[in-house]
Amino acid sequence: MSLKAFLLAAALGLSLSSSAAAEVQSLAVEYQDGPDVLEGYLAYDDAFQGERPAVIVIHEWKGLGDYAKRRADMLARMGYLAFAADMYGRGQRAADHAEAAKLAGLYLGDRNKMRSRAKAALDYVRDHPLSADSRIAAIGYCFGGTAALEMARAGMKLSGAVSFHGALNTPLPAGKAQAVPAKVLVFHGSQDAFIPQEDIAAFQKEMTEAGADWQFVAFSQAVHSFTVREAGDDPSTGMAYNREADERSWNMLKLFLQEIFSFPR
Repeated sequence: MSLKAFLLAAALGLSLSSSAAAEVQSLAVEYQDGPDVLEGYLAYDDAFQGERPAVIVIHEWKGLGDYAKRRADMLARMGYLAFAADMYGRGQRAADHAEAAKLAGLYLGDRNKMRSRAKAALDYVRDHPLSADSRIAAIGYCFGGTAALEMARAGMKLSGAVSFHGALNTPLPAGKAQAVPAKVLVFHGSQDAFIPQEDIAAFQKEMTEAGADWQFVAFSQAVHSFTVREAGDDPSTGMAYNREADERSWNMLKLFLQEIFSFPR
């Protein structure tokens, strides 16, 4: 029996013996990017038996918090193994937007570092005993959406990469020579002042020239952070929640995951 099969049997035995009623299980887990210790959040529904497709959730620019964990729980209830990644490192969280800009800037300014952190999450998920390691997607919000797209650009072995109101520019475009195996889906607020129109055109040209399977969905009247309730309800600030765009993008995500994973069967 392989190590992964052994760990899978142990995990299933633990879930079955620990609870008669199935429910979402969640826990903080440590993993590493080289010498740096990261602390992610793993969620899965023990009603589902055996390996299942996995979805990596990459946080906004303040760091891993309740929002990304809530999305991971939602995905777990759908039957996926969900992993909210930690891009900044254990204990590295921003208290406000000024701190967030500094933390995010380290990775936005060094896309290879961003890609390395994202790949550490991918490696952790691929090796997890509950993961169907050939069926993994990455989704992200704002900063995390940018990171998900960098994973696709780098040719990482993903079934799909999804950005919710993320930045689209990159100093390391896929280009004609770079294969993009992941199917790419971008959700964008049509009134998002943080994303220049030229970045949209450049992104679409980049994906087309790289031969990617890509989709770009723009929601009317939506500004930046349209999926985040905590962003408030005043679009004039540039960041605001939009219920219609949030619900529509989530429903589209569910269909996208069903398509790329053929799950549930």
